[in-house]
Amino acid sequence: MKKSLLFAFLFTTVFSFAQTVRFEGIVQDNAKAPLEMANVMAMNQATKAMDAYAITNDKGKFLLNLKTNTTYTIKFSYLGMQNKEVVVTTQAENITQNITMDSGGIELDGVEIVREMPVSIKGDTIVYNADSFKTGTERKLEDVLKKLPGVEVDADGQVKVEGKAVNKLMVEGKDFFDGDTKLGVKNIPADAIDKVQVLRNYNENSIMKGVENNQDNLAMNIKLKDGKKNFWFGDMTAGIGVGHDDNRYVVAPKAFYYSPKYSINIMGNSNNVGQQAFTIQDYFRFSGGFRNIMGKGGGSINVGSNSLGISFFQDNRVKEIESHFGATNFSYNPSKSWSLSGFVIATSTLVDTETASTVNILQPNSTDVSSAEVRDDAGSQKNNLGLFKFSATYKPNANFQLDYDILNRISAQRENNELNRQVSNFLTGTNTNESIFTSKKQDPININQNLSFYYTPTEKHIFAFETQHLYQNEDPLYNANLQFQPFDFIGYNTTQNRNDITQSRFIKTNKLDSRLDYYYVLTPKTNLNFTLANSYVYQSLTSSIDQRLDNGTVNELNAPENNNDVSYRYNDTYLGFHFKWLTGKFTFTPGVTLHRFNLTNTQLGTDVNQELFRLLPDFQMIYQIKKSETLTYNFGITNNFTNINNYAVGTIFNSYSSLFSGNRDLENSVVQSHTLSYQKFNMFNFENFGGYINYTRTTEAIKTRALFEGVNQIGSPFNSPFGDENLSANARYGRSFLKFYKANFSASFNWSKFYNIQVNPINAVENIVDTESFTQNYRLSASTNFKQLPNVELGYSYTVNQYPNDNFYTDSPSVKLDYFFLKSFSFVSEYEFFHYYNKAKTVDQEYDFLSASLTYQKTKDSHWEYKVAATNILNTTSINDDSFSQFSTRNSQYRVQPRYIIFSMKYNL
Repeated sequence: MKKSLLFAFLFTTVFSFAQTVRFEGIVQDNAKAPLEMANVMAMNQATKAMDAYAITNDKGKFLLNLKTNTTYTIKFSYLGMQNKEVVVTTQAENITQNITMDSGGIELDGVEIVREMPVSIKGDTIVYNADSFKTGTERKLEDVLKKLPGVEVDADGQVKVEGKAVNKLMVEGKDFFDGDTKLGVKNIPADAIDKVQVLRNYNENSIMKGVENNQDNLAMNIKLKDGKKNFWFGDMTAGIGVGHDDNRYVVAPKAFYYSPKYSINIMGNSNNVGQQAFTIQDYFRFSGGFRNIMGKGGGSINVGSNSLGISFFQDNRVKEIESHFGATNFSYNPSKSWSLSGFVIATSTLVDTETASTVNILQPNSTDVSSAEVRDDAGSQKNNLGLFKFSATYKPNANFQLDYDILNRISAQRENNELNRQVSNFLTGTNTNESIFTSKKQDPININQNLSFYYTPTEKHIFAFETQHLYQNEDPLYNANLQFQPFDFIGYNTTQNRNDITQSRFIKTNKLDSRLDYYYVLTPKTNLNFTLANSYVYQSLTSSIDQRLDNGTVNELNAPENNNDVSYRYNDTYLGFHFKWLTGKFTFTPGVTLHRFNLTNTQLGTDVNQELFRLLPDFQMIYQIKKSETLTYNFGITNNFTNINNYAVGTIFNSYSSLFSGNRDLENSVVQSHTLSYQKFNMFNFENFGGYINYTRTTEAIKTRALFEGVNQIGSPFNSPFGDENLSANARYGRSFLKFYKANFSASFNWSKFYNIQVNPINAVENIVDTESFTQNYRLSASTNFKQLPNVELGYSYTVNQYPNDNFYTDSPSVKLDYFFLKSFSFVSEYEFFHYYNKAKTVDQEYDFLSASLTYQKTKDSHWEYKVAATNILNTTSINDDSFSQFSTRNSQYRVQPRYIIFSMKYNL
């Protein structure tokens, strides 16, 4: 039976290809020069449908597969050329015909592009007609994007086109939660989308577009269908669990309004079925559209954040999640000169976790284990997060622009853990078992402001001034209650039954960056850039440690070694010069910056001051091989400076097994970086290929001197005299073919070698530890995009993590099925299988996940939609992973959420 079905499928496929003929040729201008990326479309005169489309390659070639014995109108369009139509009647033979287009078409803003084209090119803009790729099962923007040629969407909602990240998402030209693409990708209804525009070489400031290199800047603009403009649209979803012992629910309202003058977006989600609309990872990743204005200066300082170390758990690594989310985004144009926009995001998450892990501490320069910790950890988290942004732009004319932005982050984070651990010290032959209780608390505040103006009095002179101020207030509080005393503190009472230790810290940061750029445009292909910039940082840190005794009284450990009262000043003033010129297909931008760095840390009644001057070069070369093919090389030397946490010499009680004290004599590290990247996107056959290779060498890197007493670590930073190295590479290939098929392959590699000092706990000898790790990841996928048949996506990934004492492997095949049938039903199902094991097969585990949903909507215009969805249908209980740090390896097993079956109803506005 299976052979008969396979034969029937192959016969049908071959027969369908036998009923088509090729219509091909070259599109050229009056001078016989080929026109790359011209749009070609075949309209069936009898059915009025579009049967085929194409975009010419760099040689102007096009190819259409047409039905036999059919009359077509072939439409051609190209920016700056007059549209052209030819009538072709096919028979049984292939047709070859060259097309000459006449100049005189309307320029960019008014060029007529054939609206029915699935994909068309308009200057630097790729336009996808969403309906051409929809099959009926799509519910959100994410579902549509995944079916577009050359577009990728990862699990975190981050979008890439031609291998490049999309930095900005807009709807009808208005920012949609500026700073991240996830909220738009996961929430914008698929049925509202008319066109998806990819804006290449994007710069939201038209004044700077001609003098900056924007080849890696991508933006995406969503064009709405006519019925969605000037009207509210969206949906309201409500669901309950079916067949559970406890109550399960999901409520998710969404409403959107767009008009030429203003827009409003409102979204909410409340559930206890493991769906996080906005995670803590999203919170820290969300940039609000702020860019690092000192990024190309050659000097860098990391002021630090999340200093307490609240765990960032993903949805698939927790036992239970209850999530509440609300957000609103607006834009308003009170006049042609003014644009106002902003957003508010609030989320509250309750998380329960269960983790079993094994940590192996390695002996210096050996694969042998000196000590091991086996622990079972049950944790709970509560995170309340808020993001607020307001932006204003004033642009009275094309020569002047003023921008102001303010982004405020507030949060209240709590984490409590109860764990049992067994510690084996193989050097001393001792074994201990103990229970530990820990709690973490912090309420950090972060306010970031940006003010910038751009002015060009003439075409040859451009002035740009940007300034940013960051205020950050952190107050991490850590408590550990242990059976055994982990460390020796001066003034510590050792007669207690339990060891109840608390450390409080207060860190304040003020950072002011200012930059003035002057561009002198020598010719349309060359310009000079002069820069004057300054970065100033002031930080203060106070910390204290106390011990709560068995009777409830507090023993304050007031010895200077246990406390910190530190201030730190950093100032970087520099002059920069860059020269950009275009010659042929090459763009060269060499540059140099002259820096004066001044650093002072004040503690224990004394100052330590450093002053240094540095001349730092950088270089960029862009080789524009073709319009859609680019080779880029970047080189730079950066002086990296650390923050106050590494300078504070008083004890920092990081965790129940980690003690840290800083080094006030630390110097900066120097990073030399080389990156070579290649991008190619062929619209002729929707083929995209790209990759990069990056090598960095860090000298005087700030590393760790570590003393291990069993698994308890006492660490301090130092400047390593050795050079740390990192080599990473990535390659990918994707192609859409035969109209209905799409395939992708990617491979990534990362090798690193770094040095630390590990102190022998027996004789206090310092050992230089050089450590290498090598990770590899390969992924292959293939998918279909039929209109009337079930669609399948097959995937396979293979990951290798090579550590000093072991290798870990993960095989993961997957399959996804989606089918729109009977004009009303949508079925979607996903299956993933994981085989996780180490080299010796002492760790060898298999687990898999299956989810499915069935949706009913009577017609596309029906307001009501009904859905039954099930997650983790196979009721998998845990997953595994591994990690590697400077001195240890870790293998972990996470308890995951059980099977949920949810019945929901959705009302579409």
